[in-house]
Amino acid sequence: MTAFGFRWYGPEDAVTLEHIRQIPPVTELVTSLYHIPAGALWPEEDIAARAAQSAAAGLHFSVAEGLPVHESIKLGGPERERYIGQFVENLERLARHGVHTVCYNFMPLFGWIRTELEQPLPDGSATLAFHQAALERMNPERDVWTLPGWNFSTRQGEIRTLLGQYRALGEAGLWNNLRYFLQAVAPEAERLGIHPDDPPLPVFGLPRVVSTLEDLLRLTGAVDLPSNGVTLCTGSLGSSRANDVVKIADRLCAEGKIPFVHGRNVRWEGEEDFCESGHLTASGSLNMAAILAALHRRGFDGVIRADHGRMVWGERGRPGYGLYDRAMGVCYLAGLWEALCYSC
Repeated sequence: MTAFGFRWYGPEDAVTLEHIRQIPPVTELVTSLYHIPAGALWPEEDIAARAAQSAAAGLHFSVAEGLPVHESIKLGGPERERYIGQFVENLERLARHGVHTVCYNFMPLFGWIRTELEQPLPDGSATLAFHQAALERMNPERDVWTLPGWNFSTRQGEIRTLLGQYRALGEAGLWNNLRYFLQAVAPEAERLGIHPDDPPLPVFGLPRVVSTLEDLLRLTGAVDLPSNGVTLCTGSLGSSRANDVVKIADRLCAEGKIPFVHGRNVRWEGEEDFCESGHLTASGSLNMAAILAALHRRGFDGVIRADHGRMVWGERGRPGYGLYDRAMGVCYLAGLWEALCYSC
């Protein structure tokens, strides 16, 4: 049965469980153990505590986002077997506490890239944005900067070395390492959803292998098990004009390959530039109603959460992860879904 969730960054998050519980459609908590380094084992008592916190607030911790993949796995390094084993053990520990859906990514080094964290919009709100010209001025080998949601498995001083290794590895090498990982992990998992490249464009000369429908079909076909799926991030995929997100949703959901959805809209501002708009279809360049209609038609039964929100009504906080706009967004998505349910 389809349910609606909300991402929570743990006890340090300015958005509290009490806030989340008051958002009408939300029953599921999407969270992680953000204090645990990538590749490390998650203490079972910490998982149990997070599940108990959720239950005490009247919520269900049902989706882990994310469970980081160590860079040694992505690079095919000598320690990858150890880190794959620990990833599988973390899946088993989560499952013992009722967490059966896991969102992860295989992006080299950076979980997502934006060049603006507070781009002003005409209505007075502020949002995340990506501008290619600004990206070209950024240098991760020289500059120290982070974004919310990043979970490095390395220190800043190692980035130059890793950038060189990934550039040498290339797309073919990264794809081979992703396939190797999936062959080892998918048979042990219940519902895995890889997050697409964000944005699905070349950044810093790093390889990209999860950017298009063709990439996603190759991935799900490489290990054809029900557990090997895709997190449908409408905004990540939709930030490329080349991606038809309605078609992607329809095709992958028809094959039972979407366990988890990030619903958000973007507004194209150029061939590669975009900003993150309000969630409504009218606010951006994606037809959110058509995307949800495709999921509904194909029998989607996972968790949907509103993804990055604007900063509205004077709110200050973690860029993309404030309370107000995400709460409005999930209510909008739930309203679309309810209408679809009653139209059948």
